Amino acid sequence: MTHDNTTANNASRLPTYFISHGGGPWPWMKKEMGPTYDQLAASLADMPRQIGRTPSAILMVSAHWEAPAFTVQGNPKPPMIYDYGGFPAHTYEVHYDSPGSPELAQRVQSLIAAAGLPVQIDPERGYDHGMFAPMAAMYPKADVPVVQLSLRRGLDPAEHLALGRALAPLRDENVLIVGSGLSYHNLRNFGPQAHGVSKAFDDWLDEAVVKSSAGERSAQLLDWDSAPAARMAHPREEHLIPLMVAVGAAEAEAGERVYHEDAFMGGLVVSSFRFGA
Repeated sequence: MTHDNTTANNASRLPTYFISHGGGPWPWMKKEMGPTYDQLAASLADMPRQIGRTPSAILMVSAHWEAPAFTVQGNPKPPMIYDYGGFPAHTYEVHYDSPGSPELAQRVQSLIAAAGLPVQIDPERGYDHGMFAPMAAMYPKADVPVVQLSLRRGLDPAEHLALGRALAPLRDENVLIVGSGLSYHNLRNFGPQAHGVSKAFDDWLDEAVVKSSAGERSAQLLDWDSAPAARMAHPREEHLIPLMVAVGAAEAEAGERVYHEDAFMGGLVVSSFRFGA
Protein backbone atom coordinates (compact mmCIF):
# COMPACT_ATOMS: atom_id res chain seq x y z
CA MET A 1 0.00 0.00 0.00
CA THR A 2 1.37 3.39 -0.99
CA HIS A 3 0.43 6.82 0.24
CA ASP A 4 2.44 9.29 -1.80
CA ASN A 5 1.33 12.85 -2.37
CA THR A 6 0.26 12.49 -5.97
CA THR A 7 -3.28 13.57 -6.63
CA ALA A 8 -5.35 10.68 -7.90
CA ASN A 9 -8.20 11.37 -10.27
CA ASN A 10 -11.73 10.46 -9.33
CA ALA A 11 -11.64 7.37 -11.53
CA SER A 12 -9.08 5.81 -9.19
CA ARG A 13 -10.80 6.90 -5.99
CA LEU A 14 -12.78 4.22 -4.20
CA PRO A 15 -16.29 4.93 -2.95
CA THR A 16 -17.28 4.56 0.69
CA TYR A 17 -20.15 2.45 2.01
CA PHE A 18 -22.59 2.30 4.88
CA ILE A 19 -23.94 -1.24 5.00
CA SER A 20 -26.65 -2.92 7.03
CA HIS A 21 -24.79 -5.94 8.36
CA GLY A 22 -27.67 -8.13 9.52
CA GLY A 23 -27.95 -10.10 12.74
CA GLY A 24 -25.22 -12.19 14.33
CA PRO A 25 -23.55 -14.93 12.26
CA TRP A 26 -26.25 -15.07 9.58
CA PRO A 27 -24.03 -16.23 6.64
CA TRP A 28 -23.44 -19.48 8.52
CA MET A 29 -27.16 -20.05 9.19
CA LYS A 30 -28.67 -20.55 5.74
CA LYS A 31 -30.38 -23.76 6.87
CA GLU A 32 -31.99 -22.04 9.85
CA MET A 33 -32.78 -18.70 8.16
CA GLY A 34 -34.00 -19.82 4.73
CA PRO A 35 -34.35 -16.88 2.32
CA THR A 36 -34.39 -14.20 5.05
CA TYR A 37 -31.00 -12.81 4.11
CA ASP A 38 -31.01 -13.45 0.36
CA GLN A 39 -31.44 -9.80 -0.69
CA LEU A 40 -28.88 -8.46 1.77
CA ALA A 41 -26.40 -11.20 0.83
CA ALA A 42 -26.85 -10.40 -2.88
CA SER A 43 -26.24 -6.69 -2.28
CA LEU A 44 -23.06 -7.35 -0.31
CA ALA A 45 -21.82 -9.90 -2.84
CA ASP A 46 -22.29 -7.29 -5.58
CA MET A 47 -19.96 -4.75 -3.96
CA PRO A 48 -16.76 -6.07 -5.61
CA ARG A 49 -18.44 -5.64 -9.01
CA GLN A 50 -19.53 -2.12 -8.14
CA ILE A 51 -16.01 -1.20 -7.04
CA GLY A 52 -14.51 -2.65 -10.19
CA ARG A 53 -11.24 -3.80 -8.66
CA THR A 54 -9.94 -5.50 -5.55
CA PRO A 55 -8.99 -3.04 -2.79
CA SER A 56 -5.55 -3.42 -1.27
CA ALA A 57 -7.31 -3.44 2.12
CA ILE A 58 -10.60 -2.62 3.81
CA LEU A 59 -11.04 -0.31 6.79
CA MET A 60 -14.18 -1.47 8.61
CA VAL A 61 -15.88 0.75 11.18
CA SER A 62 -18.15 -1.63 13.10
CA ALA A 63 -21.05 -0.73 15.35
CA HIS A 64 -19.84 -3.44 17.70
CA TRP A 65 -16.68 -1.74 18.91
CA GLU A 66 -16.63 1.40 21.03
CA ALA A 67 -13.59 2.75 22.88
CA PRO A 68 -12.62 5.89 24.83
CA ALA A 69 -10.41 6.98 21.90
CA PHE A 70 -10.69 5.96 18.26
CA THR A 71 -8.87 2.63 18.32
CA VAL A 72 -7.31 0.88 15.35
CA GLN A 73 -6.91 -2.89 15.14
CA GLY A 74 -3.19 -3.61 14.79
CA ASN A 75 -3.30 -7.40 14.97
CA PRO A 76 -1.73 -9.06 11.87
CA LYS A 77 -3.87 -12.19 12.41
CA PRO A 78 -7.04 -11.10 14.22
CA PRO A 79 -8.92 -13.85 16.09
CA MET A 80 -12.70 -14.17 16.10
CA ILE A 81 -14.91 -12.39 18.64
CA TYR A 82 -18.25 -14.19 18.96
CA ASP A 83 -20.13 -11.16 20.26
CA TYR A 84 -23.64 -12.61 20.05
CA GLY A 85 -25.83 -14.91 22.07
CA GLY A 86 -28.51 -17.53 21.55
CA PHE A 87 -27.33 -18.82 18.18
CA PRO A 88 -26.61 -22.46 17.19
CA ALA A 89 -23.46 -24.00 18.65
CA HIS A 90 -21.70 -24.24 15.29
CA THR A 91 -21.77 -20.44 14.90
CA TYR A 92 -19.31 -20.13 17.79
CA GLU A 93 -16.75 -22.04 15.75
CA VAL A 94 -16.98 -20.15 12.44
CA HIS A 95 -13.87 -18.50 11.05
CA TYR A 96 -13.25 -15.63 8.68
CA ASP A 97 -9.49 -15.65 8.38
CA SER A 98 -8.61 -12.55 6.42
CA PRO A 99 -5.25 -11.05 7.36
CA GLY A 100 -4.95 -7.82 9.29
CA SER A 101 -2.61 -5.03 8.21
CA PRO A 102 -0.36 -3.39 10.80
CA GLU A 103 0.85 -1.08 8.02
CA LEU A 104 -2.67 0.19 7.37
CA ALA A 105 -3.26 0.48 11.11
CA GLN A 106 -0.26 2.81 11.39
CA ARG A 107 -1.46 4.86 8.42
CA VAL A 108 -4.94 5.19 9.93
CA GLN A 109 -3.49 6.21 13.28
CA SER A 110 -1.37 8.91 11.65
CA LEU A 111 -4.31 10.34 9.68
CA ILE A 112 -6.54 10.48 12.76
CA ALA A 113 -3.81 12.01 14.92
CA ALA A 114 -3.10 14.64 12.25
CA ALA A 115 -6.76 15.68 12.46
CA GLY A 116 -6.37 16.28 16.19
CA LEU A 117 -8.61 13.39 17.21
CA PRO A 118 -7.70 10.95 19.99
CA VAL A 119 -6.41 7.65 18.64
CA GLN A 120 -4.57 4.52 19.71
CA ILE A 121 -3.73 1.07 18.30
CA ASP A 122 -4.92 -2.16 19.90
CA PRO A 123 -2.44 -4.92 18.93
CA GLU A 124 -4.69 -7.74 20.20
CA ARG A 125 -8.21 -6.91 19.02
CA GLY A 126 -10.07 -9.54 16.97
CA TYR A 127 -12.84 -9.39 14.37
CA ASP A 128 -16.43 -8.91 15.59
CA HIS A 129 -19.55 -9.96 13.70
CA GLY A 130 -20.11 -6.44 12.38
CA MET A 131 -17.05 -7.23 10.28
CA PHE A 132 -17.05 -10.96 9.60
CA ALA A 133 -20.75 -11.43 8.80
CA PRO A 134 -20.87 -8.96 5.89
CA MET A 135 -17.32 -9.77 4.79
CA ALA A 136 -18.28 -13.43 4.39
CA ALA A 137 -20.75 -12.29 1.73
CA MET A 138 -18.53 -9.59 0.18
CA TYR A 139 -15.25 -11.51 -0.04
CA PRO A 140 -15.99 -15.15 0.82
CA LYS A 141 -12.39 -16.23 0.19
CA ALA A 142 -11.20 -13.91 3.01
CA ASP A 143 -8.35 -12.82 0.76
CA VAL A 144 -8.51 -9.04 1.31
CA PRO A 145 -6.75 -7.62 4.40
CA VAL A 146 -9.18 -5.98 6.85
CA VAL A 147 -8.49 -3.56 9.68
CA GLN A 148 -11.26 -2.61 12.09
CA LEU A 149 -11.61 0.87 13.59
CA SER A 150 -13.69 1.57 16.67
CA LEU A 151 -16.34 4.16 17.26
CA ARG A 152 -15.58 6.64 20.03
CA ARG A 153 -17.68 6.51 23.18
CA GLY A 154 -20.18 9.31 23.34
CA LEU A 155 -21.13 8.59 19.72
CA ASP A 156 -20.94 12.26 18.74
CA PRO A 157 -22.08 12.61 15.10
CA ALA A 158 -19.82 15.63 14.46
CA GLU A 159 -16.78 13.77 15.74
CA HIS A 160 -17.47 10.78 13.51
CA LEU A 161 -18.02 12.99 10.47
CA ALA A 162 -14.64 14.55 11.29
CA LEU A 163 -13.16 11.06 11.54
CA GLY A 164 -14.42 10.32 8.03
CA ARG A 165 -12.87 13.53 6.69
CA ALA A 166 -9.54 12.55 8.25
CA LEU A 167 -9.68 9.12 6.60
CA ALA A 168 -10.63 10.39 3.13
CA PRO A 169 -7.06 10.15 1.70
CA LEU A 170 -7.28 6.36 2.03
CA ARG A 171 -9.75 6.33 -0.86
CA ASP A 172 -6.92 7.37 -3.20
CA GLU A 173 -4.70 4.64 -1.74
CA ASN A 174 -6.96 1.73 -2.80
CA VAL A 175 -8.38 1.30 0.72
CA LEU A 176 -12.14 0.72 0.92
CA ILE A 177 -13.84 2.47 3.85
CA VAL A 178 -16.95 0.63 5.08
CA GLY A 179 -19.25 1.71 7.91
CA SER A 180 -20.97 -1.42 9.19
CA GLY A 181 -24.20 -0.99 11.15
CA LEU A 182 -27.93 -1.18 10.49
CA SER A 183 -30.22 1.53 9.21
CA TYR A 184 -32.81 0.33 11.78
CA HIS A 185 -31.72 -1.13 15.11
CA ASN A 186 -34.30 -1.51 17.84
CA LEU A 187 -34.13 -5.07 19.14
CA ARG A 188 -37.27 -4.54 21.23
CA ASN A 189 -39.35 -3.62 18.20
CA PHE A 190 -38.76 -6.04 15.34
CA GLY A 191 -41.04 -7.67 12.83
CA PRO A 192 -44.30 -6.50 11.22
CA GLN A 193 -45.19 -4.06 14.02
CA ALA A 194 -41.97 -2.12 13.31
CA HIS A 195 -42.72 -1.57 9.62
CA GLY A 196 -44.20 1.91 10.05
CA VAL A 197 -41.45 3.39 12.21
CA SER A 198 -38.65 1.77 10.22
CA LYS A 199 -40.18 3.11 7.00
CA ALA A 200 -40.55 6.62 8.42
CA PHE A 201 -36.89 6.72 9.42
CA ASP A 202 -35.69 5.03 6.23
CA ASP A 203 -37.61 7.53 4.08
CA TRP A 204 -35.92 10.38 5.95
CA LEU A 205 -32.52 8.69 5.65
CA ASP A 206 -32.84 8.31 1.88
CA GLU A 207 -33.92 11.95 1.57
CA ALA A 208 -31.04 13.12 3.76
CA VAL A 209 -28.15 11.13 2.30
CA VAL A 210 -29.19 10.63 -1.35
CA LYS A 211 -31.47 13.50 -2.35
CA SER A 212 -29.92 16.35 -0.35
CA SER A 213 -26.89 18.36 -1.45
CA ALA A 214 -23.62 17.42 0.20
CA GLY A 215 -23.72 20.37 2.58
CA GLU A 216 -27.32 19.72 3.55
CA ARG A 217 -26.56 16.04 4.06
CA SER A 218 -23.97 16.63 6.77
CA ALA A 219 -26.18 19.18 8.52
CA GLN A 220 -29.12 16.78 8.56
CA LEU A 221 -27.00 13.93 9.88
CA LEU A 222 -25.76 16.13 12.73
CA ASP A 223 -29.42 16.58 13.69
CA TRP A 224 -30.44 12.98 12.93
CA ASP A 225 -32.34 12.47 16.18
CA SER A 226 -34.88 15.09 15.06
CA ALA A 227 -35.83 12.83 12.14
CA PRO A 228 -39.21 11.06 12.06
CA ALA A 229 -39.18 8.01 14.37
CA ALA A 230 -35.46 8.54 15.00
CA ARG A 231 -35.36 7.21 18.55
CA MET A 232 -37.77 4.42 17.70
CA ALA A 233 -35.38 3.34 14.96
CA HIS A 234 -32.25 3.87 17.07
CA PRO A 235 -32.90 3.95 20.84
CA ARG A 236 -29.10 3.94 21.03
CA GLU A 237 -27.30 5.12 17.90
CA GLU A 238 -24.21 2.92 17.67
CA HIS A 239 -25.60 1.15 14.56
CA LEU A 240 -26.18 4.49 12.79
CA ILE A 241 -22.94 6.29 13.65
CA PRO A 242 -20.78 4.30 11.15
CA LEU A 243 -22.81 6.13 8.49
CA MET A 244 -21.26 9.41 9.64
CA VAL A 245 -17.77 8.05 8.93
CA ALA A 246 -18.71 6.87 5.44
CA VAL A 247 -20.29 10.25 4.66
CA GLY A 248 -17.44 12.28 6.13
CA ALA A 249 -14.94 10.47 3.91
CA ALA A 250 -16.95 11.38 0.79
CA GLU A 251 -18.57 14.55 2.02
CA ALA A 252 -18.72 16.49 -1.24
CA GLU A 253 -19.81 13.52 -3.36
CA ALA A 254 -23.13 12.01 -4.28
CA GLY A 255 -24.85 9.25 -2.34
CA GLU A 256 -26.78 6.30 -3.73
CA ARG A 257 -28.94 3.66 -2.09
CA VAL A 258 -27.51 0.28 -3.08
CA TYR A 259 -29.72 -2.01 -0.99
CA HIS A 260 -33.33 -1.56 0.08
CA GLU A 261 -35.80 -4.00 1.54
CA ASP A 262 -39.24 -3.30 2.93
CA ALA A 263 -39.97 -6.58 4.71
CA PHE A 264 -36.63 -7.56 6.22
CA MET A 265 -36.90 -9.95 9.17
CA GLY A 266 -40.67 -10.03 8.74
CA GLY A 267 -41.37 -6.34 8.25
CA LEU A 268 -38.44 -3.94 8.67
CA VAL A 269 -37.54 -1.30 6.09
CA VAL A 270 -33.74 -1.22 5.79
CA SER A 271 -31.15 0.24 3.42
CA SER A 272 -27.43 0.48 2.60
CA PHE A 273 -25.71 3.37 0.83
CA ARG A 274 -22.65 4.13 -1.29
CA PHE A 275 -20.94 7.53 -1.47
CA GLY A 276 -18.70 8.82 -4.24
CA ALA A 277 -17.25 7.13 -7.33
